[in-house]
Amino acid sequence: MTQAPEPPPTAAGPPEGSRTPQGAARNPYAAERPYAALVLAGGGARRLGGADKPGVTVGGRTLLDRVLAACADAAATVVVGPRRPAYRPVLWAREEPPGSGPLAALQAGLDALERSARDRPAGEGDPVLVVSADLPFLTARAVRALVAVPDGYDGAVVHDGRDQPLLAAYRVEPLRRELALLRTEYGTLSSLPLRMVLQGLMLHRVTEPSVTAAALDCDTWDDIATARARIREHETVLDEWISAVKAELGIELDVDTSALLDLARDAAHGVARPAAPLTTFLVGYAAAQAGGSPQDVARAAEAAARLARRWADETARTDQGDNYGGRDANSGDTDNR
Repeated sequence: MTQAPEPPPTAAGPPEGSRTPQGAARNPYAAERPYAALVLAGGGARRLGGADKPGVTVGGRTLLDRVLAACADAAATVVVGPRRPAYRPVLWAREEPPGSGPLAALQAGLDALERSARDRPAGEGDPVLVVSADLPFLTARAVRALVAVPDGYDGAVVHDGRDQPLLAAYRVEPLRRELALLRTEYGTLSSLPLRMVLQGLMLHRVTEPSVTAAALDCDTWDDIATARARIREHETVLDEWISAVKAELGIELDVDTSALLDLARDAAHGVARPAAPLTTFLVGYAAAQAGGSPQDVARAAEAAARLARRWADETARTDQGDNYGGRDANSGDTDNR
């Protein structure tokens, strides 16, 4: 693996653990057991003309940030590669020498995790997620499936016709053992094929389509164009946009987007079109003042929706000449909602 020239040092976010996302709520796809994440972000990107591949954007977010978002609940995250901006705090490591291949990068990442574990004790057999930084469709659901390594196995690997060693989770000790054996046999890990590390591991192969879909990586500009087009498809564009906004604003709040969309529709149709974005903004502000939980958002949205319905009903009655909201303006039978 040939390493592209390292760019000038750039800000890489605050130290790990120094920032807590706003409105934090449990991710429904969060892993059920602790795990660490190791992201390989080196390589020369020769088929991209030497571009900084992890820094290429898909859907307004860098490939690296998309991967980091999918494993945001990791107890510790190490990125092996040149330092670059990242949307959340991570630890950084480099293989020695730089550009010496994926197995050397894997070893460097494990060493960095071991150093960090002095402050974060790991449980017996807790897995480490190992992924490349060019997986735009990696999801929290796929991560959860991988890190749930079944008993009796050394790891779980995505299998989409072939094993994907950079879309996998491994128990740390068996992985270290295999790396040590390879170093003893060959004298070095430099330039050895990544698949060699799989040979001595007992692996559970994950074949569910929702997980194997994450194996679509970006090696060429055509791959980048395909990924950019895919996220803009009608079925996915809204979820992609919301995920991008939440990452940009540093929030991890999962809410019922259909309720907010219904509210925006009611405000636009029943009041005026500009009322839609203003109303949803005010709902968010009210929910934040109340505590910022998904339940706070739901209550604020429902209150605003009731107001929008009353407003629309009143407008309809006025247009019909029924200004009192009842059958007879003089009867006193009025709608006092």
